[in-house]
Amino acid sequence: MTSKDFLTIIQKEATKTDYERYLKQLVYKKVSSDEKIAIFEVNNKYIASWIKSKFTNLIQHCFEIYDGSKPTIEIKLAGEKKSKKEILKEQVQNQTAESTILNPSYTFDSFVVGPSNQMAYNASLAVSNKPGIQYNPLFIYGGTGLGKTHLLQAVGNHAIEKGNTVIYVTIEQFMNDFTFSLKNKSMEHFRNKYRKCDVLLIDDIQFLSGKEQTQEEFFHTFNELHNAKKQIVMTSDRLPSQIAGLVDRLKSRFEWGLTADVQIPGLETKIAIIEKKSELNGISLSREIINFIATTLDNSIREIEGVLIRINASASLLNQEITLQMVQGLLKDQIKETKENIKLPDVINIVANQLNIKPSDIKSKKRTATVANARRIVIYLTRELTHNSMPDIAKFLGMKDHSSISHNIKKANELIEKDENFKVIIENLKNKIINKEW
Repeated sequence: MTSKDFLTIIQKEATKTDYERYLKQLVYKKVSSDEKIAIFEVNNKYIASWIKSKFTNLIQHCFEIYDGSKPTIEIKLAGEKKSKKEILKEQVQNQTAESTILNPSYTFDSFVVGPSNQMAYNASLAVSNKPGIQYNPLFIYGGTGLGKTHLLQAVGNHAIEKGNTVIYVTIEQFMNDFTFSLKNKSMEHFRNKYRKCDVLLIDDIQFLSGKEQTQEEFFHTFNELHNAKKQIVMTSDRLPSQIAGLVDRLKSRFEWGLTADVQIPGLETKIAIIEKKSELNGISLSREIINFIATTLDNSIREIEGVLIRINASASLLNQEITLQMVQGLLKDQIKETKENIKLPDVINIVANQLNIKPSDIKSKKRTATVANARRIVIYLTRELTHNSMPDIAKFLGMKDHSSISHNIKKANELIEKDENFKVIIENLKNKIINKEW
């Protein structure tokens, strides 16, 4: 098999995103006949590690398709003299920590920075440049799907690039590793792994709650690393002081360095995230579609990534053009759920609060420009974001009939087309209502 033959086969077997981002970089060198090892080269060590961990079976399958063989797959860094297997063997023999395989797409360059995550980003970049010097430990906390793991692994990827040894695990993996080592009397290997690295990255540290024996071991691991000026970075969904079932001495140590939160992204940041993720995945979206996704989905970056994958898959597998109608169809379940959770009083209260007028004025007969504009916005957003009919809205606002509602919706649509400021106000309010910021 030639390298060209291999790429032709794997392009058909892999997803378009995986092929374009990772697999097309593989250069097939040879099969070692004595050991039946298929050797590939890649120019980037992170990509090499990622392909090895995620795509080995797929690569073997390509050989099965080609000639029925199933060689052992070896991914080497181009120009590397020793094989990966030999390097790992030496590391085990020397009982030193091995750098973890991280997601190569989780870098600082691919992270979208905004007011909601600026401090956490800057702190993460600082510790990756100078591990153990300042902000040790760094404790990043915030809600699910807001980018904590991305920042954590970006620290790791950057530190590895600078020649540091990095261990990244979830706290669950740490606990499982600890339990296994106790049972198999291999604690020396466990401690060498976690205490001889330059950077220790722990995800979801809140799940250490109530695990007394593991907390004791982690306490000693923390102390040894900190005393040796090795960097520790942890993520959690809450502050150390708010983690129930965590011993006080660990809580205090987690607060020794810097705690930085990742907050819910604002609308502008969400739009920037969608643009960045679309670019990285090779998806072309119009401004109209981007705005629709930003104002329809909740604040989870993970959910945004999932939707973009679905859009790309639908367009590719069904040979469809990516249109607003197509995206609306894919998101109909999320839209339905959102509408069911939003009530008319919610819309009035948040619009009144943001425009600094009384909710009672919106429901009154007043016709001043300010009140009329607020009323029009309420009507438009209520029709967009709830299941209420036009007669329902008219009744709630004390208006004569649905014809007045229809007129206001038409006027709002005209303003959205012509007035950029009005459009921004509408999108900002829609985002706040969807995310229940009232």
